[in-house]
Amino acid sequence: MSSFHLIIGGRPVTTPSAFNVINPVDESVVAACPEATVALVDSAVTSARQAFPGWSVLPDAERVAKLNAIATLIEKHHQDLAELVTREQGKTQSGPGANLEVGGAVGWTRATASLQLQEETIQDDKTGLILLTRKPVGVVASITPWNWPLLIAVWHIMPALRVGCTVVVKPSPFTPLSTLRLVELMNQVLPPGVINVVTGGPEIGSHLSNHPGIDKLVFTGSIPTGRKVMQSAAQTLKRLTLELGGNDAGIILPDTRIEPLLEKLFWGCFINAGQTCAALKRLYVHEDQYESIVARFAEYCAQIPMGDGLDPKNLIGPVSNRMQLEKVSGYVDDARARGARIVTGGERPRGPGFFYPLTVVADATDDMKLVKEEQFGPAIPILKYRTVDEALQRANALEVGLGGSVWGNDPQEAAKVARRLECGTAWVNQHGMPHPMAPFGGVKCSGIGVEFGVDGLKEYTTVQVLNIAL
Repeated sequence: MSSFHLIIGGRPVTTPSAFNVINPVDESVVAACPEATVALVDSAVTSARQAFPGWSVLPDAERVAKLNAIATLIEKHHQDLAELVTREQGKTQSGPGANLEVGGAVGWTRATASLQLQEETIQDDKTGLILLTRKPVGVVASITPWNWPLLIAVWHIMPALRVGCTVVVKPSPFTPLSTLRLVELMNQVLPPGVINVVTGGPEIGSHLSNHPGIDKLVFTGSIPTGRKVMQSAAQTLKRLTLELGGNDAGIILPDTRIEPLLEKLFWGCFINAGQTCAALKRLYVHEDQYESIVARFAEYCAQIPMGDGLDPKNLIGPVSNRMQLEKVSGYVDDARARGARIVTGGERPRGPGFFYPLTVVADATDDMKLVKEEQFGPAIPILKYRTVDEALQRANALEVGLGGSVWGNDPQEAAKVARRLECGTAWVNQHGMPHPMAPFGGVKCSGIGVEFGVDGLKEYTTVQVLNIAL
C-alpha cells in the first residue's frame, strides 16, 4: 500500500491520525490518508502567507514556465494518477473516465499558463493617465469535491498560481489521494509554501473558510454546503468563487431525429455515472415522440457495460460512496412509489461495492424528488411536454441554473431556444462540455463567480486603479 503525506511548506508532514479511503468497487481500503488538525491548517496558511511575497513578484514568464513544467510532470505520471483516481473515486479507465480526467488536468494547466491579464488604459490624454491593473488577491483556500478530484483541484489551483497567489487545498475526505499526489509533484517545481495540502472533514473545511489568513476561497460542491461556506467566509469578508449544484435540464425539440444524438445524449446524462455538476439530470421530451425516445434511449443505456473501472471493457463505474448510492436509490424508489415507470435499471445489485445500474425513469413529474432535487447519480427522469414554451418554463422553474441544453435537427433553431434557458452555460446538441477558454459558472443558486479563461483568471485578482495627473 502506498504512503501519503500532507505537504506544508514544501515538506511532507506526519499527522497524529489517519482515516481509510474506500474503493467504491469492492469497499476495500485503498490507503490510509493522513488527517490534518486545526493546528496543521494554521501552519499551512502561515506557510502560504510567507511564500506569497516572493511568488507574487516572480516574473510572469517564470510562473508560466513553472505551470508548464507541472503539466509535463502530470503527463509523465499519467498512468499512476489515472489508476489512483479509479481506485479512490470509481470512474473507469476506458471512455471519458480517469484517463480523460488526467489528460484534462494536463490540458487545463497548459491552457491556464497561456492566459494573460493585460493592463487596461482608461484615460490617456494631456490631462492625465488612468490605468487599471490587477494584483493577486493573496492566499487562496481551495475546497474540492469527490466527483472529479484531480481535475477540479487543477481548476482551482492553476489560475491562482498563474496570477501570483499561493494556495492551501483541502480535498474531499472520500477522494484525497490523487490531490495529495498532485501537490507532491507540484512541489518538485514550486518554491516551498506556494502550494500546500491539508485533509479532513467539515471541521477542517470550516476552519479554512473563516481563517483570517485566507484572502479568497474557491469551493465546488452542494448548495447547502456552499451556503455554509459563504456564511463562514462572511466573518472576514473573503472573496468567493462558488460552483454549486446544477440539476441541469435538457429539452429535445419536437420531431428531432434522436438516433444521431444518442451517444452525446448518453454521455451528457451519464458521464462519471452521472456524478457531475453539469450533467444532464432532467430530460424533457415532446409528447408526440415521448414513447419512442424513452424506449430507444433505455435500449441504448442497457447495453453500456458497468463494473470495475480497472477492467477496460467497462465504460461506467460505481457510485463513488455509500452516502450518494443511498441518495440515488432513495430518489428512484420515491419516483416508483409516486407512479413513475422504471424502463431500465432501478434495482441495486447484490454484493459488495456501490453499484447502481443505469436507470431510465419514464412518466416522471415535476414534484418527484428525482426531478426537483439533484440526484447526482446514474438515473435520469424523462418528462413529457406539450409545447416548447411549457418545457422552458418547467426547465427554468428550479432555484438552480448551472447548465442546460437543447437538442434538435437544426442547431440554429435549437440555439434560439437555448438562449431562453436560465443557466450559466447553454449547450446545443451536447451537454456538460466545458472549455478551458470559456467562462463557466452558474446563475441563481448554482454559484457565484466563474472559472476558466481570462474571466476566471480575474477572479483571483483585485483591481487597482492608477490615476496620474499630468
